Amino acid sequence: MENIEHNPTLAEAANAFLSNLPPQERSKTQAEISKFVRWLGSSRQVQDVNPVDVASYGEQIIPSAVKPLKSFLTYIWQKGFSKINLAPHLRARKTSSKTAILQQSSQVRPTLTAQGYARLKAELTSLKNQRSQVIEEIQRAAADKDFRENAPLAAAREQKSYLEGRIKELEATLNLARIVEEDRDTSRAKVGDTVVLRDLSSGKEFIYTLVDPREANPARGKLSVASPLGRVILDKEKGQTVEVDAPAGTFRCHIDNITRANEQEQLQANRR
Repeated sequence: MENIEHNPTLAEAANAFLSNLPPQERSKTQAEISKFVRWLGSSRQVQDVNPVDVASYGEQIIPSAVKPLKSFLTYIWQKGFSKINLAPHLRARKTSSKTAILQQSSQVRPTLTAQGYARLKAELTSLKNQRSQVIEEIQRAAADKDFRENAPLAAAREQKSYLEGRIKELEATLNLARIVEEDRDTSRAKVGDTVVLRDLSSGKEFIYTLVDPREANPARGKLSVASPLGRVILDKEKGQTVEVDAPAGTFRCHIDNITRANEQEQLQANRR
């Protein structure tokens, strides 16, 4: 599995990493690696992953997830897939702090972009359909009277529990959500704005749309305003330089441009 191109996607690098592990270690590691890859985007090239991405992910995981992920990040650096050793930038929050943040987030009325609201609504519909299918799977699996080693039944019940939790979360978010106002002042970066950043150390450009944590999706360039980078960009103006504190040091970025969602749509329409 080592025969992969020098600029692989995250999915390709993860498959290569996992294929080199002993079977027992692979089974313990695969779930965490898969979640990390999905969160960042499986088709995203490894060289495009930056320290801020890794630090942001670290805020969402428990300490036990750090070790396998650091092993993977060290692997992609040693193989030359990444020019930066990203492993030092991964650090899990303490459980108590993470719990407090989640509780605080759940009490704040979410502010979503129109696109984000529509996407979450579509996800809710899809999950409800999936739940109906899983219930049927549970009924079929339960017909097997030997519950001791009924793996399909256990898997279906676990999936149903996950779906119901996510459905409740989405319903609460959509019921409370307010949509970003398109005609507001955009001299400062707000939720829904697209921000062009330039890393002052490397000169590399990054484009993010600032979104509520519930709408965050790094694979699509949706940056949570609760993430380390999102927090320092929020309410800043074009031309300002911001500093992002990460476990391995401080990164300085320049805000090259800020545009609203409707301005982005107009630009895309003009290009057609």
